[in-house]
Amino acid sequence: QVHVLESGGDLVQAGGSLRLSCIASGSIFSIKLMGWYRQAPGSQRELVAIITSTGNTTYADSVKGRFTISRDNAKNTAYLQMNSLKFEDTALYYCNIIVTSTAWSAAEFGYWGQGTQVTVSS
Repeated sequence: QVHVLESGGDLVQAGGSLRLSCIASGSIFSIKLMGWYRQAPGSQRELVAIITSTGNTTYADSVKGRFTISRDNAKNTAYLQMNSLKFEDTALYYCNIIVTSTAWSAAEFGYWGQGTQVTVSS
């Protein structure tokens, strides 16, 4: 049983900032990867940013230089700091984690949160 919960989404004016949080809980032995994705109505879900267990990060070109992903391993939490927000950033933002559940198995499992809405006004 693994649960993922996002929070922090809000309505914000263009140029403003938001900080999203993702908390993972349950039967987790190790979190291999945490990532943020987003989906606007009628659009495909797309990668925003990912961070590995060693701290390596990857960003979509559309958010590079404006968004920063980070994690607190002790709290099983990932963050997405979003600055200089644009109207085009409006979407439902999802957190995804890849975990191993036991010390004796290398099997990996992926889990998604329910999403948190970010709306950017002009």
